[in-house]
Amino acid sequence: MKLVVVSAGLSAPSSTRLLADRLAAATVAHVDAEIEVIELRDLATEIAQHFVTGFPPARLAAALDAVAAADGLIAVSPVFSASYSGLFKSFFDLIDKDALTGKPVLVGATGGTARHSLVTEHALRPLFTYLRALVLPTAVYAASEDWGEEGLAGRIARAGGELARFMAPADAVVVARPDVDTAAAIAPRSLHGAITSTDGTDGFGAGLVPFEQRLAALRGE
Repeated sequence: MKLVVVSAGLSAPSSTRLLADRLAAATVAHVDAEIEVIELRDLATEIAQHFVTGFPPARLAAALDAVAAADGLIAVSPVFSASYSGLFKSFFDLIDKDALTGKPVLVGATGGTARHSLVTEHALRPLFTYLRALVLPTAVYAASEDWGEEGLAGRIARAGGELARFMAPADAVVVARPDVDTAAAIAPRSLHGAITSTDGTDGFGAGLVPFEQRLAALRGE
């Protein structure tokens, strides 16, 4: 399998690249995958040329192909003006509109203050959702004060584990047992976990249509 890491850090060394590397290490700790890192600062000129000419230079074309062919993607950007960087956005603007469909993507960001911690939710997650990627539940933001803290290490480990599970081969996925009562499993449930009552006298399930009836209506029975 192939894990592609896109880092939009501009300095060397870069905290963005450091976070990207730690997320990649946390992922391959659970799944056997080859890692390819794409440093966008090395492709900045090629990205600009592509916007002007409409044709990607060889190095940029190889990077775009690698992202499209990846089994999993890690994308990390520094925070610029409370959002992802322009270089980061420009690169993903060049990705084919169908290249990320259904692909598991782990997003991360770095910044100087914890006040920007929601950038992963209001900027990065919507971007990849628009591209129809499968954005993992855990996104990782690292402020300057987070480095060396246990909380960051725990988030990185959890995020890497999630990406590894979604990258796992199909034959490793646990399927539902044939003896499971699917109708009962997805029927409405109360806050206590029991099947919701349809007895209008109990004050809780009043007005509910029994699940079996709704299922039969959907089937046209």
